[in-house]
Parts: sequence; structure tokens; C-alpha cells
Amino acid sequence: MSKPLKIALICGLAVTATACSTVQRVWPFGGDGEAPESVASAGERISILEFEQNLSPSAELAGRDFFVPGPQAITAWPVPGGNVEQSLEHVIAAPDFTVAWRRNIGDGGSRMTQVTATPVAADGRIFVMDGEARVSAVDANSGDIIWQTSVRPDGRDRAFGGGVAVSGDRVFVTSGYRLVTALDARSGAVLWTTPFDAPIHGAPTVSGGRVFAVDVDNQVIALDAESGSLTWSYQAISEPARLMRASSPAVTGDTVIAPFSSGEVSAIRAANGQELWTQVLSRTSRTNALSEIRDIAGRPAISRGVVYAVSHSGLLSAMDLRTGQPAWQAPLAGVNAPWVAGDVVYAVSKAGELIVLNRQNGEVYWIRNVNEGRTRTEGGWFFGVGKRTVRPVWSGPILASNRLVLVNSDGQAVAYDHKTGEEVASLDLGAPAFIAPIAYNGALYVVTDNGQLVSIR
Repeated sequence: MSKPLKIALICGLAVTATACSTVQRVWPFGGDGEAPESVASAGERISILEFEQNLSPSAELAGRDFFVPGPQAITAWPVPGGNVEQSLEHVIAAPDFTVAWRRNIGDGGSRMTQVTATPVAADGRIFVMDGEARVSAVDANSGDIIWQTSVRPDGRDRAFGGGVAVSGDRVFVTSGYRLVTALDARSGAVLWTTPFDAPIHGAPTVSGGRVFAVDVDNQVIALDAESGSLTWSYQAISEPARLMRASSPAVTGDTVIAPFSSGEVSAIRAANGQELWTQVLSRTSRTNALSEIRDIAGRPAISRGVVYAVSHSGLLSAMDLRTGQPAWQAPLAGVNAPWVAGDVVYAVSKAGELIVLNRQNGEVYWIRNVNEGRTRTEGGWFFGVGKRTVRPVWSGPILASNRLVLVNSDGQAVAYDHKTGEEVASLDLGAPAFIAPIAYNGALYVVTDNGQLVSIR
């Protein structure tokens, strides 16, 4: 079993161990804040999940409306975040919210593999990679397979992770096989391949003639998109404890925003790899050992000179693009990319909460529990011994045609009103989905864990 899969297994086992405990309540930020001072009395149990919840809606924002721009047509989705800044605000997609077609694009998730690549789209085609590093070009309207190319080296064992991006007439592919590959977008022919010393679990970002990616040792690499030659590299703090999800750099102008499993976010000059600033997104919890996994698994977003990023260890931060100084921070643990639109930031917490925050100060408009009605109990064979509470894992959101769309591990795509959080539609995807949808030419596209691409119209 590969090292990343072992880490992911350990993380999964640790999560199932969450329980109630008798604890003393402490103020999580320190300083002079008004902290609850109550202590559990003898025989009283305090829920750790309740203890960890720190966000609550602002009384001042209760009932207030907020501005979100109208939906825009999307004619290209070249990188996993939609554009290189990973900030599209509001898109036109899937007004009927029905499945148009499903197509098998290769191998799905298994004991040794996982489908992790977000699709990308351009020129009437969806480009996607399966769990065995097979890249497919799919007709966006019909779902027909145009070509397929495997970037898995002959004789190599299975490897985890990777992703795709498209720029011009080329598709760029990263993989757990320690390779970056450029394919011809029209035929799938291999144009060049550059090997590296470490696997690359996240998708590449292509901007300004360069291909940017982050390997599992927290090294940013910049390649010349034409030749595949290494232009520069930047080494952050190495951190082996990471999640199965992986992020991609965001780019604006000559600045690359790179996320790392150490909880660091760094701004790097795109031309030469010079560090401009670094911030650490970490909020260690006494009650959750997994908060020590600081991985930033969701893509950072850049909007109006501000960088938004969220860490697994419990911090959503809005940072000045030039200096890295936080404008505000919120105690939110997440593994999905925040979605910035108009006056607000939408985010999904690990606990399964859809949250809307004011983009200027981080105050909360409302919180919606998306697990409501979806939490179930499984197992138990003797007086309830072995029972466990199971909650869906959520990916997203994407703001499409006035609805926030998320997908989950129960195999559902669910739409919520973007102003109120009310659930307005849901549909069956046929298999678990761990990758957020993309929008292209009026449709949403989702890759499910069984290796299918689903079109939603």
C-alpha cells in the first residue's frame, strides 16, 4: 500500500474515534475574548462536536440581504477552479437540474486507487482523468469518447492522485507517477513528459506560458508549457501528514498563490519563484488530534486583491494579495475551496455546514446543516455495540443559476437557494461523488467514484 493511502487510512480511522468527553471549556483564540467558563460537573458529558463549533450567525446580519452578481455564461473551464484566479462568482448551468447522460471514462475508485481529478473543458470537449491515470476527451454534448491516452508508465504499480488542465491546443497532466505530461488536445498524442522526484497529487495550473504544480513534498514546480523544461522550483516546509484531496495553485498577474499540507499559503513570483510572503492557517484544537493535519486541500481563491483559503485544522482566512496580512479570519475547518461571489464567501465545513460569510469582515449571514435528514446509524450487533454514525462527505459548492450546488458521498447532487440556504432540488448521480462539479456551456459535469462522467442540464 502506498504511503499516501496509508496516511489516508489512518486519518479515516481516527475520525471514526470521535466521541463525547468531559472537558473544560476554553477560549480557542486566547487573548481577552469572553470565554465560556463552565466546567462539566460530575456525571455531565459535553459533546466535543458542540465544543468545536465556534461559528454562529451574526445578529446584525440577521434577515439582511446581500449582493450576488447575475449568472454568466461559461464557454471554457481550463483549470480545476474555472479560471487561474479560481474565482468565477456566478455561472449559468443546469437550469432543469436533470441528468442528461452518463459515460464511463475508465477505472473508478478502489482499495488502491481514487478518482481525484476535477474535469476541465474547452472547445466542446471535457477532459478528465480516471483512477488509473487514463485521460479522456469527451464530447460535451453527446458524451461520446473522442480519444483516451494513458500516462501510466509501463510496469509501474498503481499510484494515487493527479489532475488535468487545458491551455490552447494542449492538455497538461500531473500524476502520482512523478510525471508531468503534455498531450495534444485534438488527438491525445504525448508531446512531452517531464519526470520528478516526488508524486504530484494536485492538478496543474497553466498561466503565462508556464505550468505550475505542487508535489507531495510541498515543492512548487514551474515548467515551460512549450518544452516541459523546469523553469524554477520553490520548497516549502515538508509535511507528510496530508489528506487524500489535493489542491492547485492560483495565479493572478505575476503572483502564484500556492497551498501546502503544512497549512502554509505562500505568494511566489511567477517569473522566478521568489517568495513574496507566507501565512500559516492553523488553529490547533485540544479536543481533536486531526486538527494537527493542517492540509489546505481546497483551492485558494483570488478576488479583488484578496486571497481566500481554508485549512483542515480550522481556519478560513482572507489575506491581502500584496502583503499576506489577514483582513479577517474565521474558525472554520474545511477541505473544499471557498466560493467568492459579490458581497459574500460561501464555504462548506468538515461538519457538513453550508456557511455564508460577509466578504468584508467574515461575519456570518447564515449556516445550513446539509447533513440534516442524511445522517444515519450503521452497524451494531449486540446491544448496539459497534454502532456508528455516518454522515455524507460533501464537495463544492458552485454557484450556478441562483443555486448553490454540492455533491456528496451518498451519490447525490443537491441544490440550495443561494440567498436562504433552503434545499430546492436534488438528484441521484448513481455513485458517490467526491469532486465538485464544473460548469461549461450551460451544463454541470460531475465525475463519480465509479469512473463515470455525468452531465446535468
